[in-house]
Amino acid sequence: MPLKLLQFSVALALMAIAACAPTRGGPVPYDVANFGVPDATSVAILEQDYQIGPMDKVKITVFQVPDLSGDYDVDLRGMISFPLLGEINVAGMTATALDERVTEALRGRYVKSPDVAVGILASSHRMITVDGSVREPGVFPAGAGLTLLRVVALAKGLDDDANPRRVVVFRQIDGRRNAAAFDLVSIRRGENPDPQLFSGDIVVVEGSKLKATTKSFLQSVPLIALFRPF
Repeated sequence: MPLKLLQFSVALALMAIAACAPTRGGPVPYDVANFGVPDATSVAILEQDYQIGPMDKVKITVFQVPDLSGDYDVDLRGMISFPLLGEINVAGMTATALDERVTEALRGRYVKSPDVAVGILASSHRMITVDGSVREPGVFPAGAGLTLLRVVALAKGLDDDANPRRVVVFRQIDGRRNAAAFDLVSIRRGENPDPQLFSGDIVVVEGSKLKATTKSFLQSVPLIALFRPF
């Protein structure tokens, strides 16, 4: 291959690599100064007045209708996808309120006399949830001194398609949800501090494993609302 053609090919390859390199971006702000301590959670968080939150897991049983019964994950928007009824916004609802909502929605139209039971299988309030492009997404116990790098390590690290420069942490502050973006590359280099995480925090790593609904949520939240209550 002629030298000039070889140089041109190498240049194209380098351009392609640069184009694919992970970068910062998106509407969620970085270097947020007021990312405060989250709201304290009640000791008895699963009493009857417990309010369902994003990333919780609920069990809905419609007696004698097995096709409608199952375990449902609450997404970042506070929604579940329920057969026949489509998406239901369950954030802030108690198990009793969700029971009544599903019962009334099914009554007559789909089930003559629905008998519904709702339970909370998992709560994110005393755990830290890690989702997106990590090797083992999941919910992990919130311990003292747990930081962003450590919780990513608990999830077995980033997968091959992760963007380490765009990791979003959601946190409940003063009764409202806030979000901030972090750059793991800068944190590992010591250029930025490794932020402490708390019970109820939700960590989302950008990448190919990000669910379409989560990606849409991250892209649709207005910039002015982020890192102010919303």
